[in-house]
Amino acid sequence: MEHAPDSGIGRIVLENFGWLGEKSDRPVRPAVSDPAWVQWGLIAISIGFMGLFLFVPLAAVFVEAFAKGAHVYFAAITSSEAAAAIRLTLLTAAIVVPLNVTFGLSAAWTLTRFEFPGKQALLTVIDLPFSVSPVISGMIFVLLLGVRTPIGGWLVDHGIQIIFAKPGIVLATIFVTFPIAARELIPVMQVTGRDEEEAAVVLGASGWQMFRRVTLPNVRWGLVYGVVLCAARAMGEFGAVSVVSGHIRGATNTMPLYVEILYNDYQFSAAFAVASLLALLALVTLALKYLVGRRIASSMRETAAAEPVEQVAA
Repeated sequence: MEHAPDSGIGRIVLENFGWLGEKSDRPVRPAVSDPAWVQWGLIAISIGFMGLFLFVPLAAVFVEAFAKGAHVYFAAITSSEAAAAIRLTLLTAAIVVPLNVTFGLSAAWTLTRFEFPGKQALLTVIDLPFSVSPVISGMIFVLLLGVRTPIGGWLVDHGIQIIFAKPGIVLATIFVTFPIAARELIPVMQVTGRDEEEAAVVLGASGWQMFRRVTLPNVRWGLVYGVVLCAARAMGEFGAVSVVSGHIRGATNTMPLYVEILYNDYQFSAAFAVASLLALLALVTLALKYLVGRRIASSMRETAAAEPVEQVAA
């Protein structure tokens, strides 16, 4: 059964979305069971590790942000420079996410629907931004589009500045985030297969109708998942953006860069106040990730439960 969440690919997809399933998915009698002290020991280590390196630092950000009172906190996040950093961060995400989702859909469609030479190489190259340091990613654009390079010099002569300006920030963010949507959509498209799309074409649907009424509904939750992760990474990116931004206050500072500047200026309360906004965005992302993961798991179970009925009816 291709769509069954208990099948190999189906379970990999659920795990890819951070959803391991309900208790009913677990084997009733595991073939090998560990001693209770091993299980509880591993659970304690996991919870303790997360508490020490995740929850405690996260709580410390909010404690330090409000250490000098709420008026200092709100003054820090509503200052003109903070507002400019927030606007640039949201603008960058608003540009990057639609472009990367479009690329992700195209790449996932190409890799799961067509057979062509070099397919595996293309699948590997997509992961390149994951394996390259973000700082190196920023350096690539400086070496390619800097003022002293042929391309960058020609652009500056024509009034177009990429490096140390907002276009450079957008390009660097696109580079480090473009595999995210594709990596979430590829396993979903592999699981859904081509049967329903071919049936729609046989019944007279055009290519656009097939995509809009069959493909897109089948991958919608994977698409939403990719959007959430891509937006979170775009708003929190630091390394690549730091190289190409120039750190111009009020002009090319995103929220992570602005936090660094405040911290280096010994404005700790303001730095933690802006950092708390990024932490809130991360928490919202985690909540959306959890909800989408549950919805994907539920959708796949409904599909798996409906298939036997359809087969009997056929």
